[in-house]
Amino acid sequence: MDLKDKRAIITGGVKGIGHSVVTEMIKEGAIIGVVDKDAHGLNTLRAKNQNIFCIECDITDYHQVEAAVDEFYKEFKKIDVLVNNAGILYSSPLISLTAQGLRKHDVSMWERVIATDLSSVFYMTVNVVEKMMLHRTKGVIVNISSVSASGNIGQSAYSAAKAGINALTATWAKELSALGIRVVAVAPGYSDTESTHQALSKDILKDIVQKVPLRRLGRAEEIADGILHVIKNDFFNGKVFELDGGLIV
Repeated sequence: MDLKDKRAIITGGVKGIGHSVVTEMIKEGAIIGVVDKDAHGLNTLRAKNQNIFCIECDITDYHQVEAAVDEFYKEFKKIDVLVNNAGILYSSPLISLTAQGLRKHDVSMWERVIATDLSSVFYMTVNVVEKMMLHRTKGVIVNISSVSASGNIGQSAYSAAKAGINALTATWAKELSALGIRVVAVAPGYSDTESTHQALSKDILKDIVQKVPLRRLGRAEEIADGILHVIKNDFFNGKVFELDGGLIV
Protein backbone atom coordinates (compact mmCIF):
# COMPACT_ATOMS: atom_id res chain seq x y z
CA MET A 1 0.00 0.00 0.00
CA ASP A 2 1.20 3.45 -0.94
CA LEU A 3 0.36 5.68 2.02
CA LYS A 4 0.11 8.94 0.09
CA ASP A 5 -3.36 10.45 0.64
CA LYS A 6 -4.52 7.37 2.55
CA ARG A 7 -6.81 8.06 5.51
CA ALA A 8 -5.51 6.51 8.72
CA ILE A 9 -6.71 6.39 12.32
CA ILE A 10 -4.12 5.80 15.04
CA THR A 11 -5.16 5.22 18.64
CA GLY A 12 -2.87 6.44 21.40
CA GLY A 13 -0.98 8.67 18.99
CA VAL A 14 -0.02 11.37 21.47
CA LYS A 15 3.02 9.64 22.98
CA GLY A 16 5.52 6.84 22.52
CA ILE A 17 5.22 4.38 19.64
CA GLY A 18 1.91 5.87 18.52
CA HIS A 19 3.42 9.33 18.16
CA SER A 20 6.29 7.89 16.11
CA VAL A 21 3.78 6.15 13.83
CA VAL A 22 1.94 9.45 13.35
CA THR A 23 5.19 11.22 12.49
CA GLU A 24 6.32 8.59 9.97
CA MET A 25 2.95 8.27 8.27
CA ILE A 26 2.72 12.03 7.81
CA LYS A 27 6.11 11.87 6.06
CA GLU A 28 4.58 9.30 3.73
CA GLY A 29 1.76 11.70 2.86
CA ALA A 30 -1.03 10.02 4.80
CA ILE A 31 -4.00 11.90 6.22
CA ILE A 32 -3.97 11.19 9.95
CA GLY A 33 -6.60 11.03 12.66
CA VAL A 34 -5.40 10.53 16.23
CA VAL A 35 -7.80 9.05 18.79
CA ASP A 36 -6.61 9.55 22.36
CA LYS A 37 -8.04 10.43 25.77
CA ASP A 38 -5.20 12.86 26.54
CA ALA A 39 -6.85 16.21 25.79
CA HIS A 40 -3.73 18.24 26.58
CA GLY A 41 -1.59 15.99 24.42
CA LEU A 42 -4.04 16.28 21.54
CA ASN A 43 -3.97 20.07 21.79
CA THR A 44 -0.17 20.03 21.70
CA LEU A 45 -0.20 17.68 18.71
CA ARG A 46 -2.71 19.86 16.87
CA ALA A 47 -0.66 22.99 17.59
CA LYS A 48 2.40 21.38 15.99
CA ASN A 49 0.51 20.15 12.94
CA GLN A 50 -2.87 21.60 12.05
CA ASN A 51 -3.41 18.83 9.48
CA ILE A 52 -3.73 16.14 12.16
CA PHE A 53 -7.38 15.41 12.92
CA CYS A 54 -7.56 14.94 16.70
CA ILE A 55 -10.43 13.20 18.49
CA GLU A 56 -10.64 12.95 22.26
CA CYS A 57 -12.05 9.54 23.13
CA ASP A 58 -12.02 6.91 25.86
CA ILE A 59 -11.44 3.78 23.78
CA THR A 60 -12.83 1.56 26.55
CA ASP A 61 -16.27 3.12 25.94
CA TYR A 62 -17.94 1.54 22.90
CA HIS A 63 -20.27 4.45 22.24
CA GLN A 64 -17.41 6.98 22.35
CA VAL A 65 -15.45 4.83 19.91
CA GLU A 66 -18.41 4.55 17.56
CA ALA A 67 -18.86 8.34 17.63
CA ALA A 68 -15.12 8.95 17.06
CA VAL A 69 -15.01 6.69 14.01
CA ASP A 70 -18.18 8.31 12.65
CA GLU A 71 -16.61 11.76 13.13
CA PHE A 72 -13.48 10.84 11.19
CA TYR A 73 -15.48 9.13 8.44
CA LYS A 74 -17.82 12.11 8.08
CA GLU A 75 -14.81 14.41 7.67
CA PHE A 76 -12.77 12.30 5.23
CA LYS A 77 -15.40 9.99 3.63
CA LYS A 78 -13.08 6.98 3.83
CA ILE A 79 -10.80 4.99 6.18
CA ASP A 80 -7.87 3.05 4.69
CA VAL A 81 -5.81 2.18 7.76
CA LEU A 82 -6.42 1.59 11.45
CA VAL A 83 -3.54 1.20 13.89
CA ASN A 84 -4.78 -0.16 17.22
CA ASN A 85 -1.87 1.13 19.25
CA ALA A 86 -3.36 2.49 22.49
CA GLY A 87 -2.84 0.42 25.60
CA ILE A 88 -1.53 0.29 29.13
CA LEU A 89 1.16 -1.86 30.71
CA TYR A 90 0.54 -3.18 34.21
CA SER A 91 2.68 -5.63 36.17
CA SER A 92 1.55 -7.65 39.18
CA PRO A 93 1.82 -11.33 40.12
CA LEU A 94 -1.34 -13.37 40.57
CA ILE A 95 -0.59 -13.71 44.29
CA SER A 96 1.99 -11.70 46.25
CA LEU A 97 3.49 -12.57 49.62
CA THR A 98 3.74 -9.33 51.61
CA ALA A 99 4.49 -8.41 55.21
CA GLN A 100 0.74 -8.16 55.72
CA GLY A 101 0.11 -11.60 54.24
CA LEU A 102 -1.07 -12.78 50.83
CA ARG A 103 -2.24 -10.15 48.36
CA LYS A 104 -4.31 -11.03 45.32
CA HIS A 105 -4.00 -9.44 41.89
CA ASP A 106 -6.13 -6.29 41.79
CA VAL A 107 -9.41 -7.16 40.05
CA SER A 108 -10.06 -3.56 39.00
CA MET A 109 -6.67 -3.45 37.25
CA TRP A 110 -7.41 -6.74 35.51
CA GLU A 111 -10.63 -5.25 34.15
CA ARG A 112 -8.94 -1.98 33.19
CA VAL A 113 -6.12 -3.68 31.27
CA ILE A 114 -8.47 -6.03 29.42
CA ALA A 115 -10.78 -3.11 28.56
CA THR A 116 -7.94 -0.89 27.34
CA ASP A 117 -5.71 -3.43 25.62
CA LEU A 118 -8.23 -5.92 24.21
CA SER A 119 -11.86 -4.76 24.22
CA SER A 120 -10.89 -1.41 22.70
CA VAL A 121 -9.29 -3.22 19.75
CA PHE A 122 -12.60 -4.96 19.07
CA TYR A 123 -14.54 -1.69 19.47
CA MET A 124 -12.30 0.24 17.05
CA THR A 125 -12.01 -2.52 14.49
CA VAL A 126 -15.69 -3.41 14.21
CA ASN A 127 -16.58 0.23 13.58
CA VAL A 128 -13.72 0.92 11.15
CA VAL A 129 -14.33 -2.26 9.16
CA GLU A 130 -17.98 -1.26 8.83
CA LYS A 131 -16.84 1.97 7.11
CA MET A 132 -14.35 0.08 4.93
CA MET A 133 -17.11 -2.25 3.75
CA LEU A 134 -19.51 0.63 3.05
CA HIS A 135 -16.86 2.26 0.85
CA ARG A 136 -15.53 -1.08 -0.48
CA THR A 137 -12.09 -0.07 0.76
CA LYS A 138 -9.19 -2.48 0.53
CA GLY A 139 -7.71 -1.42 3.84
CA VAL A 140 -5.37 -2.57 6.59
CA ILE A 141 -5.93 -3.16 10.29
CA VAL A 142 -2.76 -3.18 12.40
CA ASN A 143 -3.00 -4.52 15.94
CA ILE A 144 -0.14 -3.81 18.33
CA SER A 145 0.62 -7.00 20.22
CA SER A 146 3.64 -7.78 22.41
CA VAL A 147 6.24 -10.43 23.14
CA SER A 148 4.29 -10.85 26.39
CA ALA A 149 1.51 -12.58 24.42
CA SER A 150 3.32 -15.87 25.01
CA GLY A 151 3.09 -15.33 28.77
CA ASN A 152 5.25 -13.25 31.06
CA ILE A 153 5.81 -13.38 34.81
CA GLY A 154 3.80 -10.71 36.61
CA GLN A 155 1.69 -9.76 33.60
CA SER A 156 -1.48 -11.86 33.77
CA ALA A 157 -3.81 -9.21 32.37
CA TYR A 158 -1.38 -7.73 29.84
CA SER A 159 -0.30 -11.13 28.51
CA ALA A 160 -3.90 -12.31 28.26
CA ALA A 161 -4.90 -9.17 26.36
CA LYS A 162 -2.02 -9.44 23.90
CA ALA A 163 -2.64 -13.16 23.34
CA GLY A 164 -6.23 -12.20 22.59
CA ILE A 165 -5.02 -9.65 20.05
CA ASN A 166 -3.02 -12.34 18.26
CA ALA A 167 -6.10 -14.56 18.12
CA LEU A 168 -8.27 -11.72 16.81
CA THR A 169 -5.68 -10.89 14.16
CA ALA A 170 -5.74 -14.44 12.79
CA THR A 171 -9.54 -14.66 13.02
CA TRP A 172 -10.24 -11.33 11.33
CA ALA A 173 -7.73 -12.01 8.55
CA LYS A 174 -9.66 -15.19 7.72
CA GLU A 175 -12.95 -13.31 7.77
CA LEU A 176 -11.96 -10.13 5.93
CA SER A 177 -9.28 -11.05 3.40
CA ALA A 178 -11.89 -11.94 0.76
CA LEU A 179 -13.05 -8.31 1.02
CA GLY A 180 -9.55 -7.01 0.40
CA ILE A 181 -8.99 -6.04 4.04
CA ARG A 182 -5.72 -7.24 5.54
CA VAL A 183 -5.37 -7.72 9.31
CA VAL A 184 -1.88 -7.90 10.80
CA ALA A 185 -0.14 -7.56 14.15
CA VAL A 186 3.20 -6.18 15.28
CA ALA A 187 4.67 -7.51 18.52
CA PRO A 188 7.33 -5.19 19.91
CA GLY A 189 9.74 -6.29 22.57
CA TYR A 190 10.55 -3.94 25.41
CA SER A 191 10.75 -0.37 24.13
CA ASP A 192 12.40 2.72 25.52
CA THR A 193 9.14 4.55 26.12
CA GLU A 194 7.58 6.40 29.04
CA SER A 195 5.01 3.65 29.67
CA THR A 196 7.71 0.97 29.91
CA HIS A 197 9.73 2.94 32.43
CA GLN A 198 6.62 3.67 34.49
CA ALA A 199 5.52 0.03 34.62
CA LEU A 200 8.86 -1.71 35.19
CA SER A 201 11.59 -1.08 37.75
CA LYS A 202 15.17 -0.28 36.79
CA ASP A 203 16.29 -3.71 38.02
CA ILE A 204 13.73 -5.52 35.87
CA LEU A 205 14.65 -3.45 32.82
CA LYS A 206 18.35 -4.13 33.43
CA ASP A 207 17.61 -7.86 33.48
CA ILE A 208 15.55 -7.57 30.27
CA VAL A 209 18.34 -5.74 28.45
CA GLN A 210 20.71 -8.60 29.32
CA LYS A 211 18.34 -10.98 27.50
CA VAL A 212 18.40 -8.91 24.31
CA PRO A 213 21.39 -9.77 22.09
CA LEU A 214 21.60 -6.13 21.02
CA ARG A 215 21.82 -5.18 24.74
CA ARG A 216 19.33 -2.34 24.57
CA LEU A 217 15.63 -1.53 24.47
CA GLY A 218 13.90 -0.85 21.18
CA ARG A 219 13.38 2.72 20.05
CA ALA A 220 9.89 3.98 19.29
CA GLU A 221 10.87 4.99 15.77
CA GLU A 222 12.17 1.46 15.10
CA ILE A 223 8.83 -0.04 16.10
CA ALA A 224 7.05 2.56 13.97
CA ASP A 225 9.20 1.54 11.01
CA GLY A 226 8.05 -2.06 11.49
CA ILE A 227 4.43 -0.96 11.59
CA LEU A 228 4.79 0.94 8.34
CA HIS A 229 6.47 -2.11 6.80
CA VAL A 230 3.48 -4.38 7.42
CA ILE A 231 1.10 -1.70 6.15
CA LYS A 232 3.04 -1.27 2.91
CA ASN A 233 3.62 -4.97 2.22
CA ASP A 234 0.40 -6.15 0.58
CA PHE A 235 1.24 -9.84 1.07
CA PHE A 236 1.69 -9.67 4.84
CA ASN A 237 -1.58 -10.85 6.35
CA GLY A 238 -2.96 -12.70 9.38
CA LYS A 239 0.43 -12.99 11.06
CA VAL A 240 2.35 -11.40 13.92
CA PHE A 241 5.53 -9.50 13.02
CA GLU A 242 7.88 -9.87 15.99
CA LEU A 243 10.18 -6.91 16.55
CA ASP A 244 12.08 -7.57 19.77
CA GLY A 245 15.79 -7.32 19.03
CA GLY A 246 16.14 -11.10 19.32
CA LEU A 247 14.93 -11.21 22.92
CA ILE A 248 15.78 -14.54 24.57
CA VAL A 249 13.12 -15.64 27.07
